[in-house]
Amino acid sequence: MGQNKFIVAAGILFFILSTAVFTVSETERAIKFRLGEVIQTDFKPGLHFKMPFINNVKKFDARILTMDSKPERFLTSEKKNVIVDSFVKWKIANVKTFYTAVAGDIGQANIRLDQIIKDAFRSEFSRRNIQQLVSSDRQAIREALITRSSAVAQRLGMEIVDVQVQRIDLPSDVSSSVYRRMEAERERVAREFRSQGMEAAERIKAGADKQREIIMANAFRDAEKLRGEGDAVAADTYAKGFGKDIEFFSFYRSMNAYKKTFNSEGDMLVVEPNSDFFKYFKKQK
Repeated sequence: MGQNKFIVAAGILFFILSTAVFTVSETERAIKFRLGEVIQTDFKPGLHFKMPFINNVKKFDARILTMDSKPERFLTSEKKNVIVDSFVKWKIANVKTFYTAVAGDIGQANIRLDQIIKDAFRSEFSRRNIQQLVSSDRQAIREALITRSSAVAQRLGMEIVDVQVQRIDLPSDVSSSVYRRMEAERERVAREFRSQGMEAAERIKAGADKQREIIMANAFRDAEKLRGEGDAVAADTYAKGFGKDIEFFSFYRSMNAYKKTFNSEGDMLVVEPNSDFFKYFKKQK
């Protein structure tokens, strides 16, 4: 009988001790209550104690969690719809505030966070047009979303770690409209470039023609100058040569005249036999 009482007492003691001890891992955040009132939240990983039947403990996941939002439509500054697929990385920053705001319910926290992120998307996208959303840096949009949503999330005891836009799609009617507008814009830019190119080409061609005329005029001027100088030198040379030996010079000119006159077999010249042209054909006495 005494042994049974000892076993029962040992069992009760073990039960009391087991309910008086709890552990917190590195991936957990814990809250200790006293009759429903929060009395402690700053537990480090390890073994901790509580009063049985007076204190109770709730644990929460302290790791980074992911909220994968369903694709949602948002209006741009042009009042056009875009379909955005995104996800959010978040974690519990203040476990007491988190418990007070959403009763520590992860599902409820995701619902509240989803609304916060949608409001941030709605605000940011309303300030940009479709072209800016499609072609702008996603990093700038990400930083703006985190900044805008973090302050609200902190009031829920949550910390926004990251917001990523996976895809930005356009409804089919908007896609066609945007494509036509982008095509028209590219055509306008192409026409402008072609016009500028033609203007530059005409300017270059006119410059080249002007340079050609200048070069030709200068060349003709220089050629005429050189020709005149050459003729002057030639005339001076002939004059000097003629002055040194008039008879030889006359003979030389006559020989050249004969050569040019009787150049072909059928050439014919009608002159008087005693003409000066045949002066050197006559027998010299």
